[in-house]
Amino acid sequence: MLIPINSSQISKLIPAVGTGSQFKYALGNPRKILQRVIVSSIGGFISLIISSTGDQTNNFWLFLCVGFFLYIIWGPILESSRKNLKLRKYKFFSIFDGYISDIYKTEKIESSREQSNRQGRLEVIENKRTWLVLELEDEDGYLEKLSFPMENKHSQIRVGSSIRCLITSNNRNFDRDFYLTDAWLPEINLWVGEYPYLLRPAFEEICYIYLNR
Repeated sequence: MLIPINSSQISKLIPAVGTGSQFKYALGNPRKILQRVIVSSIGGFISLIISSTGDQTNNFWLFLCVGFFLYIIWGPILESSRKNLKLRKYKFFSIFDGYISDIYKTEKIESSREQSNRQGRLEVIENKRTWLVLELEDEDGYLEKLSFPMENKHSQIRVGSSIRCLITSNNRNFDRDFYLTDAWLPEINLWVGEYPYLLRPAFEEICYIYLNR
């Protein structure tokens, strides 16, 4: 079941500025963090050296230096805020209230590197991670798949479990070009999804209001 909601509610569900959980996601894995640290350090030190020359642009380069050193903080905030803004630009929003029709696992390659084996030959080493895929349906039939990295807590998810999320589209009928956010399983009070778009307490409250009219 799709339950249209007023677009004025979206600011309560999808923040304009990245939240703590969104910041954590955007910060990324250790490799991505290291890349940010390298960019921050190199850019910061170069700007600091230029600012010490004492010319008329000294204040500009000093400001740029501070910006580079804080890149490790404002970089993930900017990245998550841009993701939120992209979703908020859709014209139509509805609550999807359905159930899980199928569950299966898949492997995704997160990174790869070349490494010499004992014979001195280069071989590709792939870092894989298990993802869980949920197929969602409602009374109107199949809707879409929702996939995310699998964790131990996801073992309690079962076929037939109720699931709710926000669906967005520029098409009023939501029959094409739509997007699903992270989702809530109310029966076991568990949230799933790759990226935490929604302010979760607010979404749970809106679900209660709209589904109990």
